[in-house]
Amino acid sequence: MTSILSLKGSKKLLNAWAFYDWANSVYSLVISSAIFPIFYGALFRVAEIEKVTVFGGEIARAPLISYVTSAAFVFIAIITPLISGVADYLGNKKIFLKFFCYLGAVSCVGLYWFSLENIYFGLACYFFGLVGFWVSFAINNSYLPDIAYPEQQDGISAKGFSLGYIGSVLLLLFNLSMVMFPKFYGLEDSAGNPAEMKAMKISFATVGIWWALFSQYTFKHLPKGYKREGERRNIILNGFKELQGVWKQLGTEIKLKRYLGAFFVYSMAVQTVMLIATYFGEEEVDWGSDDFRTIGLIASILIIQVIAIAGAYLTAFLSKKYGNIKTLIWVNLVWVFLCVYAYFVITPTDFFIAAGLVGIVMGGIQALSRSTYSKFLPETTDTTSFFSFYDVAEKIGIVIGTLMYGAVAQVTGSMRNSTIFLGLFFLIGVFLLLRVNKKPQLKS
Repeated sequence: MTSILSLKGSKKLLNAWAFYDWANSVYSLVISSAIFPIFYGALFRVAEIEKVTVFGGEIARAPLISYVTSAAFVFIAIITPLISGVADYLGNKKIFLKFFCYLGAVSCVGLYWFSLENIYFGLACYFFGLVGFWVSFAINNSYLPDIAYPEQQDGISAKGFSLGYIGSVLLLLFNLSMVMFPKFYGLEDSAGNPAEMKAMKISFATVGIWWALFSQYTFKHLPKGYKREGERRNIILNGFKELQGVWKQLGTEIKLKRYLGAFFVYSMAVQTVMLIATYFGEEEVDWGSDDFRTIGLIASILIIQVIAIAGAYLTAFLSKKYGNIKTLIWVNLVWVFLCVYAYFVITPTDFFIAAGLVGIVMGGIQALSRSTYSKFLPETTDTTSFFSFYDVAEKIGIVIGTLMYGAVAQVTGSMRNSTIFLGLFFLIGVFLLLRVNKKPQLKS
């Protein structure tokens, strides 16, 4: 504990923490947002099929990956409290950060062998890649109040996201050059395996290598964590008991409880947008050709990432001037406008404009949400449990958001209607945020 307190606020420690975003953000960009969705769709198009026999029945490509994604987030929501409980009692959450980092990195390398013939192996790699990314991300988030003072948290949180955007853009540019000019890299077409597809597979491996390699700087400087005092009973299930304890404590932490309610609603929409944006662009935008579709989708993701760097710092600046809650309210209102605009997106130009606007608010809302939660925490050394609660709430929201988005799209027959549906979540988030700073009414 002494070592953490003595280092708290130091530049080296803050930079080491923020640098993990540089290491792992390549997953969220290359795998979740950019190349894997394109690769996954192309895999079925090359095979000239829309359904695959898996899990005892025929399932279309879109529902299949959606079900695996939802299952992964259910697993993440369950395992995070378990990890929290064990980490608190061992006083070593860094070992879990390492484990899930390496799990995710190895899974990304495994995606190199993703094929319809090896569909179970490929889906397993996709599943554990999600698990590795999100659980390690949650553990790293829990370090924030340990390593930074309240006045530092907005800035270093924004710096982390910005580093992530910069690093992931650099790797995506390299991957994009392979996809666009595979022959330059010695990649040739073969039967049922175009050179572009080979380049995408190599991209997955580069993500795993990048992630594992650059995380070493974070591992070197981050402390192990706080060790829980007292007897070590029910270590495995203790994480769930701690979540229950956090829930009870929220009864006296009115601002924190109100903020968490708002966060749960709008984060549900933010994460859903991030997960389905590329699929929306692939299906709803008239690209004209398959080649332009690939380049256009990746270019739009690059636009989002580059603009998001400035967006994260802009949001941090506005929060310093106007306060976190007011800034989050305005950011959510921009998201409402974006959801309505997305309904009318048809041409590539429309989609690029939407991508630019998303970039402005995407990084800002994530960074500011993380630091706002950290600021509202009561005085405690049990930061892992509080951030575990935060993470579980976010993941449950993702499961609900993605399932409801898919249901609306399926019932109405269009993904466009789902964007309006997401806009309602942001609007509700605005109303809930307006309540955060209101003084609680005294009971008569």
